[in-house]
Amino acid sequence: MADSSDSISIDMETISLGAKEYLVKTRCGMVSVALFGDQDKPALVTYPDLALNHISCFQGLFFSPEVNSFLLHNFCIYHISPPGHEVGAAPIGSDDLMPSVDDLADQVLEVLNFFGLGSVMCMGVAAGAYVLTLFAMKYRQRVLGLILVSPLCRAPSWTEWLLNKVMSNLLYFYGMCGVVKELLLKRYFSQEVRGSVEEPESDIVQACRRLLDERQSISVQQFLEAMNGRRDLSEGLRKLHCRSLIFVGENSPFHSEALHMTSKLDRRYSALVEVQACGSIVTEEQPHAMLIPLEYFLTGFGLYRPTLSVSPKSPLSPTCISPELLSPESMGLKLEPIKTRIS
Repeated sequence: MADSSDSISIDMETISLGAKEYLVKTRCGMVSVALFGDQDKPALVTYPDLALNHISCFQGLFFSPEVNSFLLHNFCIYHISPPGHEVGAAPIGSDDLMPSVDDLADQVLEVLNFFGLGSVMCMGVAAGAYVLTLFAMKYRQRVLGLILVSPLCRAPSWTEWLLNKVMSNLLYFYGMCGVVKELLLKRYFSQEVRGSVEEPESDIVQACRRLLDERQSISVQQFLEAMNGRRDLSEGLRKLHCRSLIFVGENSPFHSEALHMTSKLDRRYSALVEVQACGSIVTEEQPHAMLIPLEYFLTGFGLYRPTLSVSPKSPLSPTCISPELLSPESMGLKLEPIKTRIS
């Protein structure tokens, strides 16, 4: 369990909707962890995309009533923020070392050790999905399963590398300016919710825009530089035998990346869910599209315990599926491909 001498506990209930926030000291600096729920329950670790934290990346998923009825009922949630991305983060010092993607994956291990956690379920979005996939490849015994949203697994293409360099330079010279925010919102959301001349942008985009103003630009730049230096994980994916569930929005700039990753994973242990009319951050844009696949996926681990009044009643709930369909092979074959659209 956590040793209070090695961390700082911060009362952030009014900001984080009931989370207890820890700052965990790691070899590469302090890492913020927002903890929800009973620590005696199985652990679900999350990691957000670039310039986001648990509020701006996972709030739509974790605070919808349907998800609350089974995820928060079955898990203790450990939301890890990239260094300097937490609410109220202090600016990173000029002497602080810039972490690599391996450093970020190692920080996840240090967080697990700090809380005394063994094997955990992992959920990551885009850049966060890369960090958790790398963590799973380096420390296989510590990962029960991967839930990846619009994941990255290859080295950046020249186009992405150049775009990231432009954003990095803008962050360095101008901070979280309007151009950077527009590029990030395009990365996160589909055109449908970003709006147009005729249609105003949606509430989730407006909220995200406000939250981006709170980010420390140097922290975002360092995470961006780490991701721009990432390596290709494709060759190691076949040996990754933990079950993996991949969600990707069909309008995500990382759609082809997710399809490539699915093709490299062992089909017996992996499944793909493509969400129509959605961008990268499915957890915010269309969280309801994740409910039934998540319920089905977690049932196979014996981690899903229905509440007394499950809502919505899913045709894939345990009382409706025969046990033989819950083998790893059936899990993968039954889930791939699923296409879903929420009206």
